[in-house]
Formats: sequence, C-alpha cells, structure tokens
Amino acid sequence: MSAPGERLIIVDPSVHAWGAYNSDGSLVRQGLATAGANWCDDIDRPCRTTVGNFRITSLGSEECISNLYPVGEGGAPMPYCMHFNGGQALHGSYEVVDANASHGCVRMRVHDAEWLRYNFAQVGTRVVVRPY
Repeated sequence: MSAPGERLIIVDPSVHAWGAYNSDGSLVRQGLATAGANWCDDIDRPCRTTVGNFRITSLGSEECISNLYPVGEGGAPMPYCMHFNGGQALHGSYEVVDANASHGCVRMRVHDAEWLRYNFAQVGTRVVVRPY
C-alpha cells in the first residue's frame, strides 16, 4: 500500500496494528496499536480515529501531554507524539490494550513510539488509517 519513493505508516484499528514501510514498500517495523473508541461516555459522543490519508504535521518529545483529556484536567501523557489530523496523534502509551479505547489518538507501546518518532517519522510522512 505504499507509494513509490515515500515512507508510509499504516494503522489498522480492526486488527490493532501499525506498520512502517520504507519508500521501496518494504516493512521496516510493526507493532500493536489501538485507536479511538466507538463511544466515550465522558464526552457523550463517538471517539473513533478519523479514517483516511494524512501527513504528520508535528513531532513531539517524551514530554507530550494532552491539553484536552482527561476531561476537565488535561495532562494525559502522550510520549513521542506525532500529530497527523488536528488533535489526533500517534503516541506512546503505557496502557495499550487489545481494544480501541482512546479519545481518537492512536496508542502504541512507548518503545515503538520512540523508535517511530526518532528513526522513521518526519513532518510530511504519510499516515493511512484504515477503516474499522
């Protein structure tokens, strides 16, 4: 699914996985990833991660935190965040489970997010979120 000459990150929430592909289409690394929940009780609406094609717009550090969640408090850790769709980001989490349970971000293991942030992703890297 990669475009020739372009790095690509694919997130597939239906199987709780992500993959990083080099410009030649070869898989470089993959891992567990979960996306947005069908419904978030605390905000009384769906929280699904937006499906589609995006580009990374900003790269953060280990110190990334949410300014929205938890509701009323903010401050949820988002280590090694890589924003791709407004407030939605790929980021590390110590609470990655086999369920799509976030407020819209893509959670992955912290060591995977650190690797992706510092060894693969750049501003402009293509991100594809598959339907789920």
